Amino acid sequence: MTPNPSRASEACDSLSLVLVALMKGVVYQEGDPTLWQGLLNLHPRVREHVAVLGLQLVLDEREGYAYLRQQPTAEGGAEVPHLVARRQLSYGVSLLLALLRKKLAEAEATAHGGRLVLRREDILELVRLFLPEGTNEARMMDRLDADLAKVVELGFLRKLRGGDEAYEVRRILKAFVDAQWLDTFQQKLADYRAHLRADLPDENGATQ
Repeated sequence: MTPNPSRASEACDSLSLVLVALMKGVVYQEGDPTLWQGLLNLHPRVREHVAVLGLQLVLDEREGYAYLRQQPTAEGGAEVPHLVARRQLSYGVSLLLALLRKKLAEAEATAHGGRLVLRREDILELVRLFLPEGTNEARMMDRLDADLAKVVELGFLRKLRGGDEAYEVRRILKAFVDAQWLDTFQQKLADYRAHLRADLPDENGATQ
């Protein structure tokens, strides 16, 4: 049977679209159902292509997301240049991710287990518990807004439309903050609390 050039061209175009989208960041099923279906159809070829670049495809069909991560370097193997940027997160952002991951785990343990939506005030209350007494309220709000913006930029929160300042916690957070990490959650929070106490500016603008 003679191959159909038109179909071959369409498959190539679809593969290119999927690869470009993954190189740019996380691909969500809800964000582009057509692109998502193309990824499901072509994921074996996608894995082959990105493997040449030292990358792995992480595909979670149940949760509806996919992304690329760096392949671990084999012992004694040559170091491959990193195409996926490594981000150094601030303590504030790390604390926020930990708290959101814990809330997501609690939500999934309930009978409903639907999507987790938190208002800005809810997130503020989560963070407030781990800040020292006497923290300057205005500075705390500025820091929270900066940390929230960073978490949105990283793709772990999605700001919902409307004027109620609500955010959806994206389930991809589970892939980056795993169960083993949560097992040491209390110790990590103690470390963050100590760091924030030392790092937070006082009323005069000096660090404590």
